[in-house]
Amino acid sequence: MALRLAATQKILMRIDHKILFSGYDRKTCWVHARPAVIPGDPLQAVITMQKLRITGDDVFYEINDVWSQDGGTTWSQPRPHADVLGRRPAAGGLEEGISDFTPAWHSATGVLLGTGHTIPYLQDNIPPNPRPRSTSYSVYNQKSQSWSAWAKLEMLDPRIAFNTGAGCTQRVDLANGDILLPIYYALSETVKDAGLYVQLVSSVHRCTFDGTELRCVEKGSDLTLGQGRGFGEPSLAEINGRYFLTLRNDDRAYVAVSRDGLNYGEPQPWKFDDGSDLGSYNTQQHWVTSCDNLYLVYTRRGANNDHVLRHRAPLFIAQVDQERNCLLRESEAILIPERGAALGNFGVARISDQESWVVASEWMQTTQPDPFDCRVCEKYGSDNSIHLARISFG
Repeated sequence: MALRLAATQKILMRIDHKILFSGYDRKTCWVHARPAVIPGDPLQAVITMQKLRITGDDVFYEINDVWSQDGGTTWSQPRPHADVLGRRPAAGGLEEGISDFTPAWHSATGVLLGTGHTIPYLQDNIPPNPRPRSTSYSVYNQKSQSWSAWAKLEMLDPRIAFNTGAGCTQRVDLANGDILLPIYYALSETVKDAGLYVQLVSSVHRCTFDGTELRCVEKGSDLTLGQGRGFGEPSLAEINGRYFLTLRNDDRAYVAVSRDGLNYGEPQPWKFDDGSDLGSYNTQQHWVTSCDNLYLVYTRRGANNDHVLRHRAPLFIAQVDQERNCLLRESEAILIPERGAALGNFGVARISDQESWVVASEWMQTTQPDPFDCRVCEKYGSDNSIHLARISFG
């Protein structure tokens, strides 16, 4: 279907939606489905994802991938990478894996680089308290068709080394090959006995990358908020010489703006152009760019979706007013429809100025009183499908 985004700017957007895979065993489900592309003719594409144990709190298993060699028309079967992208023994009797993985093409070195964070477990998949976390990364080798064993990014500031990650974040690669990587973390003095509920701080870190090793060389300004768990899961976009950072908070979503990509102004709650609150909370948002135009992809309240976990479906897109840092309500469109399951952990791949892809998997946990009763999601049609929305501009 063709949609006019903003009548004053006469921008057209076409959304083509299809389901790539569906079905699950009611014990685990695919989550964190995120796309990336390798430029060429034909275009190669990958979607990374991992299984979640439905009866548990963030019990994740190894990263899998599926590949398309024909520009996204057909896809391979899931391929597990337990040997390099799975769990391994860690200090203190822990088992450590990675999650919230996001792959993206790094044009300066010609490789796919995926970033995320580590996640530790005690016996029986119980997380330790306090919970250590590190920013993790892995590189794809096209010749061997394999990922490198995940490695940890060393932080410049020792105060944030215990609990830090780039899970679910969207980065910006600079013309010289440097990477602006948004990271969120807890200061060491706030971590003790806090478990998952630490006060999170977000900032953008400038990293170098030589095709093999990712190194942090500069840290940007700290962004935090004295309510809920602070700011987590930041995602970054650059457009028209400015950098936009969208931030997750327990109560609402925020946006901050920078001229240099590292130092940001005061974060402001996301609003529509009529002044009303966006209604997105306790989940991530990501960016789509097209020529000089910027768009936000998000979930929100108020869409007849009270039955969906944290209102994380449907998946919306709207154009950003870059001067007022708000969303044009008239431009809002549904990218992926709601079928009872959450779609909030999703990924974006930019194909060109005229095309982007958004991929999301149906997360088969639900609302209280029994968040593990996947039949609630099924009642509305969900079956752990992996959705692809192709967005075409012009």
